[in-house]
Amino acid sequence: MDRRFTVTKCGLLLGLALCGAPPNAHADCADKKDIVDTAVAAGSFNTLATALTKAGLVDALKGDGPFTVFAPTDEAFAKLPKGTLDDLLKPENKGRLSAILTYHVVSGRVPAEKALKLTNAKTLNGQQIDLVVKNGGLTIDGAKVVKTDIECSNGVIHIIDSVILPSDKNIVATAQAAGTFKTLIAALTAADLATALQGDGPFTVFAPTDEAFAKLPKGTLDSLLKSENKEKLASILKLHVASGRAFATDALAAGKVSTLQKEVVRVRMVDGKARVNDANIVKTDIDASNGVIHVIDTVLMPHE
Repeated sequence: MDRRFTVTKCGLLLGLALCGAPPNAHADCADKKDIVDTAVAAGSFNTLATALTKAGLVDALKGDGPFTVFAPTDEAFAKLPKGTLDDLLKPENKGRLSAILTYHVVSGRVPAEKALKLTNAKTLNGQQIDLVVKNGGLTIDGAKVVKTDIECSNGVIHIIDSVILPSDKNIVATAQAAGTFKTLIAALTAADLATALQGDGPFTVFAPTDEAFAKLPKGTLDSLLKSENKEKLASILKLHVASGRAFATDALAAGKVSTLQKEVVRVRMVDGKARVNDANIVKTDIDASNGVIHVIDTVLMPHE
């Protein structure tokens, strides 16, 4: 990809003539309206404006910020399956609508030049979006960024051609759907922890695969799943769970994570691989509605 930037008097990048489209955006470069007023003035974000109102997010996005908004056009919302938008706009679905809209917003000002260098970004929803340079352009969770750097008084807008959707499954449902955590689910159920991990959270889970549990000494798992060993099983599982969302970059930067077992686990790079204690982290940052999952290849054991 040619990453040379064509800079116009409005400071626009990637050679995109953003001040001319959407309509009225040129005036915004001079007037510097806030994000909401900029979107309304553009004329191509009517659905977004309606959705923000229904979700009670207008005042937040008129605040000081700064924010970066990946804004779906009316056409982007029209691409949703039939009936989806009408359903989301119902009062009883306000929480779900808010979760989707905040998934389009990143705290801070992230211009296109910076966005091109990122692989992910945390959203106000709590989950991460994936940024990928593909076929000469930037995509956000697969949605194409069609125009960039519409400057506002409290942030910046990048226009995308599709609505992006956060995970709506909790940690337990996400693990169940993966199909490789059957033993973990069984253990959580036996220890009466599954319900807790279906709650609001957020949580960070270092999730051992079925193969990880199979590596335990023969008879260990069967013993742990017995009712009389429920407390010991719970202590082991709590060592795999932390309060809050700790994405891989955050955990590695901190070097440690405090778990629900009230024991700290070390997170570090060893020979180019991420590890938590003595377990390899084989996959990171699997978003769930109430937290994040990192997949590990070994069951962690608490100190005696």
